[in-house]
Amino acid sequence: MLKKINYFLQACVVGFFFIFGRILGLNLSRKIFSRLFSLIGPLFKSKKIITRNLSNFSKNISTSEKEKIIKNMWNNYGMTFIEYMFLNYFRKSNEHVEISGEKNLIDEEKNSKPVIFISGHFANFELMSMEITKKKIDLATIYRPLNNFYLNPLMEYLRKKYICKNQIKKGINGVRETIQHIKKGHSIALMVDQRVSEGELITFFGKKALTTTLPAQLALKFNLKIIPVFIERNQNNIFKIEFQNQINPKDFSSKKEITRNLNEILEKMIIRNPNQWIWTHNRWK
Repeated sequence: MLKKINYFLQACVVGFFFIFGRILGLNLSRKIFSRLFSLIGPLFKSKKIITRNLSNFSKNISTSEKEKIIKNMWNNYGMTFIEYMFLNYFRKSNEHVEISGEKNLIDEEKNSKPVIFISGHFANFELMSMEITKKKIDLATIYRPLNNFYLNPLMEYLRKKYICKNQIKKGINGVRETIQHIKKGHSIALMVDQRVSEGELITFFGKKALTTTLPAQLALKFNLKIIPVFIERNQNNIFKIEFQNQINPKDFSSKKEITRNLNEILEKMIIRNPNQWIWTHNRWK
């Protein structure tokens, strides 16, 4: 009962924030919520986990560097939060994005064979799937439902309407649904930076971490290329979305080797901009 009450109160607060931000407009609400999250974020998320994650990221990182990264992370988190209320604008416009590596998408279109898009929780990570579908590529996106069952229906509605209509819930049933979409010719998009209990222990920044092997399994089973996607927000809130070179599963001997390679790619993305990766996940638990 307490959990239900807590979730309900959270949903009310989030609903109020969403309405308030929508009234204020995109630019002003970004400024307000980036500041708000930098103030209240540390009250709800364990600073111990964040600092430990940063220590795993770099043994030589100073306290001041950690504080700067944490502050910038919360700023980006706040902007990403309120941007859910402006997904309709992002859907209709191209002014907020700069896309590089588009030749990989063109190749995908010509070959008409599905690929697997992978990324992490960088900048506004929802834009990866949105921009892929705006290129008229058939896509299904794997996502993790929110624990808050009052909020989750709203998030699912927003994702299906503005990001990608084919949303697959993470889990065993989700794997079956993913395979069905692949057989129908749909590409698959998913984040690979979170800890998964059913994953394998793969090195990540020099320390073993439970990592999803799903992209590797799908790539090997269906002979699909993998395209890593890097997303970055610049100071003017223009998003750079970089579709990197395709990875051929035939170049690797096992799913573990492919997964290790994807972790190395993810490491390079985080090193490029540690300020916009979500450090709150207990990645090395």
